[in-house]
Amino acid sequence: MAQGNVRKVNRAELAEVFGVSLPTVDAWVRAGCPFDHRGTSGKKWVFDTADVFRWREERAVQEANGAEVQDEEALRLRKLKAETMAVELELAQKQGLVAPLDQMERALTRAFAEVQCSLRGPLVVRLATQLIGETNERRFKSVALAEIDSVLEILANLDLAAIVEDDEPADVAAD
Repeated sequence: MAQGNVRKVNRAELAEVFGVSLPTVDAWVRAGCPFDHRGTSGKKWVFDTADVFRWREERAVQEANGAEVQDEEALRLRKLKAETMAVELELAQKQGLVAPLDQMERALTRAFAEVQCSLRGPLVVRLATQLIGETNERRFKSVALAEIDSVLEILANLDLAAIVEDDEPADVAAD
């Protein structure tokens, strides 16, 4: 846009200069389009066409470079959502509904170790002693399933909260 074409225009004139609709101008304003004076009751918007042109060029360059371009309203909503999620998470922590990731990792590591030990240790030994020389397939399956159910019951009764408490360092457990 040449320097001689710089004008101060209202909202409708800005839409006409750039060949867009009034809702598009409103969206530009929400996205951060520069203006000299915000329209209020009885007073019109005032835009500098050169400033608007530069702003549109900058946005086009940002978009072409892959930069994320967000309007002010979208950023406000994103911030509000993040603040709301933080408050909800804090409340859930106070209510004991969530646990820190490191505690869950320790609990799951211990639980899986218990599963591995139970399945590879006592279960195998008990099966071997009960099934030595067994040729009846039904009996073999019955004994194996009973032993597996026994191990699964023990694992189901495993208290993960106690595992986490036992694993906490002394200075954390004292808090």
